[in-house]
Amino acid sequence: MNRIIVAIALTFCLNLSTMAQTKTVELRIIETSDVHGCFFPYDFINRKPMQGSMARVSTYVRELRKSYGDNLLLLDNGDILQGQPTSYFYNYMRPEMTNIAASVINYLKYDAQTMGNHDVETGHAVYDKWIKEVNCPMLGANIIDTATGKPHTIPYSIFERDGVRIAVLGMITPAIPNWLDEKLWTGLHFVDMTKCAKEWIDYLKTNENPDIIIGLFHSGWDNGIVTDEYEEDAAKRIAQEVPGFDLILYGHDHRRNCETVTNLNGENVLCLDPSNNALFVADASISVTLDNGKVINKTITGETHDVKDLPIDEDFMAYFKNDIDSVNAFVDKKIGTFKSAMYTRDCFFGSSAFCDFIHNLQLQITGADVSFNAPLSFNTSINEGDIYVGDMFNLYRFENQIYVMMMTGKEIRGHLEMSYDLWVNTMQSPDDHIMLLEQENNDDMQRYGFKNLTFNFDSAAGIDYEVDVTKPDGEKVNILRMSNGESFDENKWYKVALNSYRGNGGGELLTKGAGIPHDSLKSRVIYESERDQRYYLMQEIEKAGVMDPQPNNNWRFIPEEWTAPAIARDKQLLFGINP
Repeated sequence: MNRIIVAIALTFCLNLSTMAQTKTVELRIIETSDVHGCFFPYDFINRKPMQGSMARVSTYVRELRKSYGDNLLLLDNGDILQGQPTSYFYNYMRPEMTNIAASVINYLKYDAQTMGNHDVETGHAVYDKWIKEVNCPMLGANIIDTATGKPHTIPYSIFERDGVRIAVLGMITPAIPNWLDEKLWTGLHFVDMTKCAKEWIDYLKTNENPDIIIGLFHSGWDNGIVTDEYEEDAAKRIAQEVPGFDLILYGHDHRRNCETVTNLNGENVLCLDPSNNALFVADASISVTLDNGKVINKTITGETHDVKDLPIDEDFMAYFKNDIDSVNAFVDKKIGTFKSAMYTRDCFFGSSAFCDFIHNLQLQITGADVSFNAPLSFNTSINEGDIYVGDMFNLYRFENQIYVMMMTGKEIRGHLEMSYDLWVNTMQSPDDHIMLLEQENNDDMQRYGFKNLTFNFDSAAGIDYEVDVTKPDGEKVNILRMSNGESFDENKWYKVALNSYRGNGGGELLTKGAGIPHDSLKSRVIYESERDQRYYLMQEIEKAGVMDPQPNNNWRFIPEEWTAPAIARDKQLLFGINP
């Protein structure tokens, strides 16, 4: 009997020992991306309450931390320094203060962050200071310092939670030189993401022995610029072609997505994109079972979680009250009066007061012959009556500079041909759409139901022209004359006003459309504004006091017997209104 009792006791002790050596760790990973200054549940541009915002993200994260504690990792994926006037105010009006983007990240106790292209757009003075102010590591494995050949910021971070080693590798889209003036990123070089990912996955496995590897990529899924040097949107390719990642959190393209990809080794990789403006968060749950410290099983699930209508974190709001009051005072300053309203939706269907107002100010400010401009917002307006600083962010969404470039008449036409090919359908019958639409893009917050990105739909001022939508691509634009009555000559050189995004190659209208080699663009620039375009537009409005924007009526879609009813149909479809 004693022997039996001893045997039972030994078995019990062995089982206890085995149980003690095996444990399951529950992790939660939350990502925000493309916040674009939406820190507070208030739209400072339109001066009204706003859904989402970091004030609601704070509520969501605070509740989860009650269960997960330090086993929750909070990550941000860039494009946080630009968007709402809140960002502009702290970037440029109060640069001596801690940047509000850093203050929000620090308040919420983020664990790591990447940079986005719109963060780089603010320039070294802003983003170098911001990087120093955030309390978490700024990740950027493919942002290379040209002087040292090493990453400009930390390439990755390691987090250890209950015996589980988690590596987070950060990267940014390398297409930045196609959009931004080199002085904004001087001293830096951006490496192809897929190549960089392969190198760092090998390094992490060899040197860090992580149990979980997370990619934090400011790069879209698969629909961006592709050149011989790089791919703008590489999240899907990396998930498929670079084994080693357990979870990829991405952004940049403003397209909410939850998708599982099978990589080259037959392993599943969960990929999440929370879209933009802090309306959703990427939310992944990771369950890791360890046996004597070795991972014997891991399960990863996730979703993009809607935070649009969550309760506001009132402690968060109280903490930032002085910041909110300061921004309100800034946006509420009156700068002029408009006699009539203007709408961005009109820009898609012909010569419009909204687009032409910017065209005319660009020509007035620069003395150029021709102006290019595209609608930077899909459906917004400047109302009749008093105009305030906040309205200027509806008038001009981004902090682009004004450029003047030298272009031949032939290049001008090529630029416009590509723009309208992106924008309008080739109508085969009177019943066709006039707009080039794609239903799967209805929820895409950069395409809004169009096939292509709406901020690349350039029209022109300074010339009179027709766009024949029955003609094939590359043959739609017929330039009739200069708007001052002079003849238009395809062999003549003209001064063309446009924004710096376009002037640096953004949208590829100057390269693929006009046929100008990318490395020749800089030599074509004869004027470059010191400040952003919005600043100069605001100056002109203040100078004039009262303005009455009207369309130039210098271009139109033809044949009108087809285009007029087609415009009415598509305007109803896209905006729910009759013309």
